This record gives sequence, structure tokens and C-alpha cells, in this order.
Amino acid sequence: MRLEMPMPVNGANNTQRKRNREAADWILRNGNPSQSPEERARFKEWLEHDPENCRTYSAAERLMGDARRAIQSDPALTNIEVRPQSMAKPIAATMVVAALATGAFFALDGPLYLEADMIAGTDEMPVRTLEDGSVVQLNASSAIAVDFTEERRVIRLLHGQAFFQVAHAPERPFTVVAGEAKVTALGTAFDVRYGHDDTEVTVTENTVQIEFDEQRAGAVRVTQGEQAVYDYANAETVVSPVDGLVALAWKRGQIAVDNAPLSYVVEEMNRHFYGRIVVAGSALANRRVSGTIKVADTDDALAFVTMALGVKTTRLGPLIVIRR
Repeated sequence: MRLEMPMPVNGANNTQRKRNREAADWILRNGNPSQSPEERARFKEWLEHDPENCRTYSAAERLMGDARRAIQSDPALTNIEVRPQSMAKPIAATMVVAALATGAFFALDGPLYLEADMIAGTDEMPVRTLEDGSVVQLNASSAIAVDFTEERRVIRLLHGQAFFQVAHAPERPFTVVAGEAKVTALGTAFDVRYGHDDTEVTVTENTVQIEFDEQRAGAVRVTQGEQAVYDYANAETVVSPVDGLVALAWKRGQIAVDNAPLSYVVEEMNRHFYGRIVVAGSALANRRVSGTIKVADTDDALAFVTMALGVKTTRLGPLIVIRR
């Protein structure tokens, strides 16, 4: 599924994003069974204030509701029983918790995606030419917000991964913001992956400069054929040589990993899976995997993981648990 909001320019971006945030906030409020009559009246007033409010709220409902309904309507999830005296207890309990986490995942990502100007669904890796002539390609389950002015070009990577081919315009710096990292192109093509534990920047042409919020780490220059990995926990950046074809394998629906934790592989698989894949336990999540994995093909990727690590998988509707 993809929800792509209109791409207003300059100051209109802020107006629409404010409306998006308000819509997401009202969805959360309206889900409260103890909502007061006064608050319901304020919601009605907000809807009627501007036709765009109604349209945006409807879009937000679709975005935040589809996945939740898929989980709630699946008998395999609603009929889970946890047997306290059974050896199956840890597995069943993990499934219940994971199912709840799945709903929370979509609920929390909904407001985030509503800030976006371009969104890729689980089966998409769209390419778009921006108004300055730059080209961006999103990985699956990724989102960006565009903020261009006459003085600067800023892209916020809200979720996932994107590859940028930047149009030459030195008078208008081109910067990609991914969490704490600000990546400024110095006439270049580069890739940014905004992950759960780190941010990766891979340069395939020329050079970029990476700066960090709150001066947690010094500025870093990364040149063609290099990859910088910024670790959130340690506030450290490691720069190393990289094969561009390997780093950009995601464009072919693959990842090439060398001694990577299973958690990383599952994070990439989840981009292409309409549901949620979880790992039962941190010890298993830290098991190491090497090889080329077709993450866009969930069944193929799961077969690779089960064979490589000797693990098992359990499916419950849109939920898959990887376990020992």
C-alpha cells in the first residue's frame, strides 16, 4: 500500500504537514472510548473548518487502519491461547507480544508517514525526479519529506533508505537529514539507510560531508567507494571501503551481508513484508549470517535463514516468528 500526499512547495509544505499531524492526533484521540463530548465537538469543528482537513483525515484513517484491521480480523491471531503449564508458553507469549507490537508499529508509523511527500509501500521501490532535476529512488517501506527553497535543498529521510543522484547547483546545498545525521552532497550520488541501530551513508560518486546534531560526533567526509556507519549507541562513525554494487543490492531486491546479525537481515526483510517478522530472543537476534539474500522474496529469504542458522519459523496471519 502507498499513500502519497500532494507535494506542495515552500511554505505550503509546513501548512500541509501541520494538518497531517493534527489528523493523526485526532485519530489517536478518537480511538479513546472515554473521549468527552466536548472533544468530539472540537473534532467536528476541525473537520468543518477546511475541506482539506476532512480529506487528510480520511487518508490518515486508511493509512493507520488497514494493517490494524488485517491483524484484528485474522482468526489465527484472535484465537491464540497461552498455556501456562505447556512448553509452548514462551513461544505463544512471544507471538502475543509480537502481535501487539505489530499494531503499535503501524500506529506509530502512521503519523510519521503523514509528514511525508513520497512513500514507498512494501512492494515498491519508486524513482522520482525532483523539481531541481535531482533523482531519488526509495527502498521499500521508506518515506521522505521534501523542503526546497531558493537557498537550500533539504530532504528528510523519515524512514528506510533512499539513493540520491544530485543535480549540480552549488549555490543551493543539497542535504539529507536522517535522524541525528545531516548528509550534504558536494556534487555527488549517494545512498542513505536510516536503520534502527545506525545510519549508513554510501557514496558512489564524488564526496559528501556528514555532520551530527548536538556535536555528538565530529564532521566526516566520505568519498566515492566508501561507506560511513554512524552507531547511535556509541555516537561513533566508522568509514570503510565498500563495493557500490554490493551496497546498492537493495535496488535488485537483495542484500549482501558478511557476518551480519540476524536482526539486521530481518529489518531488511520487513521492508518487503506486509505484516511483521520478529525474532524470539536477543541471543537469536545476534546470530550472524553471511551471503546474498533475496529480501524482496519473503519465502526465499526465510528459507535461507532457516537453513543457515538451523532455526524454525511460525506463521500467524501477518505475523512470522523466527525461533530456535
